[in-house]
Amino acid sequence: MMDENKQINNTSQQLGEPTEVKQAMKSDSPAQINFNESGSEVTEQVAAQTNVSGTATFNPENGGTATEKTGVETAALAELTQQIESLKTQLEERSTQYMRIAADFENYRKRTSKEKEELEALMKRNTILELLPVVDNFERARSHLKPQSDGEMTMHKSYQGVYKQLVDSLKRLGVAPMRPEGEEFDPNLHEAVMREPTDEHPEGRVLEELVRGYYLGDRVLRHAMVKVAAPKEDTLSAPEDQSSQAFS
Repeated sequence: MMDENKQINNTSQQLGEPTEVKQAMKSDSPAQINFNESGSEVTEQVAAQTNVSGTATFNPENGGTATEKTGVETAALAELTQQIESLKTQLEERSTQYMRIAADFENYRKRTSKEKEELEALMKRNTILELLPVVDNFERARSHLKPQSDGEMTMHKSYQGVYKQLVDSLKRLGVAPMRPEGEEFDPNLHEAVMREPTDEHPEGRVLEELVRGYYLGDRVLRHAMVKVAAPKEDTLSAPEDQSSQAFS
């Protein structure tokens, strides 16, 4: 029996078992209960160490994951900010382009409207100019024809009615006649076709309207052909100059 206890002690020493295990092996059931209790304590300690070590190794992983998530969110936010700035730049460019196109269109509209008005005025002017010789012929006929009989008077009244209708139509279009007699000669309004030496009127005074001039609105439609007063000295000095040249 002693030999067996020695062998057990030697084996325990070689395996490095604790003293409580040795005593449990030497003793009966109470020692075995202590072994079981110490074993459960060891198991709880190992489990606790495992939990602690597991927790210690899990936290760095969670921290790394949170850092990566924050980095991804920051990159996404920076990309969205860049996209917003790009969209703002595009919006400003489109707005500037729209304003430029609107201004160009407004200028085009004004220019075409002005060209249309000028074209209409030119067509109106040319049409009225074609009708003015007809008015001149009516006025000449009225001044030269002197009806003698009832038939001639009836004919005279008929064409004078046509003349009046034509003149009224021209008035509605904005045509107005000039009245240059007695006014100073104005090259912007008058065209001098004759000069008459006289002492009764100052030089440059319009003596007679030979062909009537007209306004169209506030612009000259046709210049009036007039006879202008000239000093008599011009007519006397001209023969003297010719005689002096003949004897020279």
